Amino acid sequence: MIDKATALESVLRKLKKLPVGHCIDLRTYKRNRSLLIIHYQSEDFTIFEDGYETIEHNVKLKEVRKLLKTLFKREFPRSNKIRMYELGEYDDSMREREMKKL
Repeated sequence: MIDKATALESVLRKLKKLPVGHCIDLRTYKRNRSLLIIHYQSEDFTIFEDGYETIEHNVKLKEVRKLLKTLFKREFPRSNKIRMYELGEYDDSMREREMKKL
């Protein structure tokens, strides 16, 4: 769990070290909205937004900061803490969200 205030810098630091083909999952505290960030090629990232909207974004590393800033405002508007999971190598089954079981 990371603070939302420092989340952007933490995620960008993690993305620069992330190997090609691996991914990071960002979720709200309740785990009902998520951003899945995949390091697709050397400077290319794919971000799957799943929450208020379900959209796929393809961006370069230098565009990630601006996009994440807008996505944090849209998907995590009232969150103070964000869960960050490093999932390892990406496969298509990771795209489907697992809801928190009550």
